[in-house]
Amino acid sequence: MPKVTFINPDESRIELDIPVGTSLMRAATAHGIDGIVGDCGGGLTCATCHVLVEDGYLDRMPPVQPNEDQMLDFTAMGRSPCSRLSCQLVVTEEMDGLTVRIADPQL
Repeated sequence: MPKVTFINPDESRIELDIPVGTSLMRAATAHGIDGIVGDCGGGLTCATCHVLVEDGYLDRMPPVQPNEDQMLDFTAMGRSPCSRLSCQLVVTEEMDGLTVRIADPQL
């Protein structure tokens, strides 16, 4: 299983083994990672699962689709070039070693 590291706003790290085919948002909420809210359950309507993809992995992510692009304009933290919604990042083998920063704040 690919390993993904979540970095909290306080710089603490949580490393998870995530099954291929699982979204980062689902894995984070299933493991009680507080910074990933996921209010809409992955329906792409809330932007409360905002993460920042660390260097070296952004080009391995699927392209931002129009609905995600629009929702990223409404994140509480504000958008950056490495912003993604974790509900739209479904784990693949190529994501092994991925590190994402949890946006602060989400709400």
